[in-house]
Amino acid sequence: MKTSIRFRLNGRPTALDTDGDRTLLWVLRGDLALTGTKYGCGEGVCGACTVMIGGEAVRSCQTAVKQVQGKDVTTIEGLAGGGALHPLQEAFVERGGFQCGYCTSGMIMNAAAFLRRKPLPSREEIVREMEGNLCRCGAHQRIVAAIEQASRAGGRS
Repeated sequence: MKTSIRFRLNGRPTALDTDGDRTLLWVLRGDLALTGTKYGCGEGVCGACTVMIGGEAVRSCQTAVKQVQGKDVTTIEGLAGGGALHPLQEAFVERGGFQCGYCTSGMIMNAAAFLRRKPLPSREEIVREMEGNLCRCGAHQRIVAAIEQASRAGGRS
């Protein structure tokens, strides 16, 4: 059954009529054409689908769209601002924090939420936080280095 869902998406009011039980991932990708959020495992394990809801990292493949009613949702497309990349995006480019790039948006979104909570984490804290985001290419060391660089540059969103 369709219902009206209203929320803020990347800083803009958004409204749509859809089945509230659909996953946020498929609404973002299919209905709203925001394809930066990726489908990975579909079980909330890999982190490719990570977005922020109210500033917290959330797996969009496990989130019913009705759960974002009245909330702020940020995707990778909304992280940058004012025509400039977010410090995390810059650091990922500079440090080569990706190979194929499939996991990158989820990695960046998880790291952005983490840096909001912990602006200057230790390397060990970064590693522990990012364990839930998987990269099959093996770019983990460069990902950690990029997050360290962004934290020193004020990489909070």
